[in-house]
Amino acid sequence: MKQFLIAAFIFWSTATHAQSPVKSMVGTVSAFKADTAEIEIKPDAGSPVAFKVTADTMAQRVAPGVTDLKQAQPIKVTEVALGDRVLATIEAGTNNLRRILVMSATDIEKRNAADKQDWTKRGVSGVVASKSGSEITLKIRTMAGEQQAVVTVTDKTSFKRYAPDSVKFADAKISRIAEISAGDQVRARGIKSEDGLKVTAEDVVFGTFVTKAGAIVAINPETREVTVKDLANNKPLTIRFTADSQMKRMPDMAAMMGGMGGMMGRGAAPAAGASPAAGASPAGMARGGAMPGRGGMGGMDINAMLDRLPQAKLEDLKPGEMIVVSSTKGAKNDAVTAIMMLANADLLLQMVAAQSGGGRSGGMGGGGMGGMMGGGGMDALGGMGLGGIIP
Repeated sequence: MKQFLIAAFIFWSTATHAQSPVKSMVGTVSAFKADTAEIEIKPDAGSPVAFKVTADTMAQRVAPGVTDLKQAQPIKVTEVALGDRVLATIEAGTNNLRRILVMSATDIEKRNAADKQDWTKRGVSGVVASKSGSEITLKIRTMAGEQQAVVTVTDKTSFKRYAPDSVKFADAKISRIAEISAGDQVRARGIKSEDGLKVTAEDVVFGTFVTKAGAIVAINPETREVTVKDLANNKPLTIRFTADSQMKRMPDMAAMMGGMGGMMGRGAAPAAGASPAAGASPAGMARGGAMPGRGGMGGMDINAMLDRLPQAKLEDLKPGEMIVVSSTKGAKNDAVTAIMMLANADLLLQMVAAQSGGGRSGGMGGGGMGGMMGGGGMDALGGMGLGGIIP
């Protein structure tokens, strides 16, 4: 989305002003100043700048994804709204707006939502197990265990890669299949088989991610940082959150399963159409069963589960709470920038420990968590593909 917007703006600016260099800024409308007839625009990096609207200011709107600026439609300056993405072109030597080209925040939101839904419907995600010729084999961790999916690429497949310390899906850089390695996380979309385990890819986005887990030690709302005791080495780990970081919260599965056990003990039957397997799994409890279109995948994968979980806030976190966080592999071992953080993650850690042979999933004491600390569990945690690539 961002690439389309910038490409369109650059095209328009170059084509329209080749003979007359002008000052332009790409950013987001952050405020209106009615008393001075100014529009305040915040660039992607830097502080907001106010520009003067005059009787000569020209305003146009273009749809997200459009690069042919001949399709731009004239609008009134009063139709520009807070949150709109804009290219502001300024009269030389002044702060007067000569022209403002707008991509509506509402249109962008609709486009992003449709694109995200398409990635879910026609996509697959997992960790690279192997690569051979035009095929990439992925390991997909589901609530029922591990499965494999095959991504077939063609000469028309688009490849993009996350940069180190980046958290934005939209900022992934153009790449190629040769740069994909075992252990990388991949998300692909295209023509998908009935069972969801084969995709002929139109788009592939990948990156080298790390997954960390630990108990919260301290929370700093001002700097938007959380310190945890890293399960892998018992050392402090600082997790930074940006506006693009996502937080999700697992439900209190122990209490919910305990309640279900009590119901079943009293002879209560499952709801009509529900299976015991679906009801007893975290995926089934999260919001009522498997994701549509998952076919024969034998259980909801981790990213599908995350899509259904409610958003969490930094102020909801508590010291002592177990979290799992994904990030790109950065320069520091003791600090990461969160792409996805999952709070109240005790049950997920138990599941990973049990599936990796680290212990029973029934307890965090001598079995499950001990297995995580012991060796195989932490490797399995890194291979679960936790929300590194989020459309």
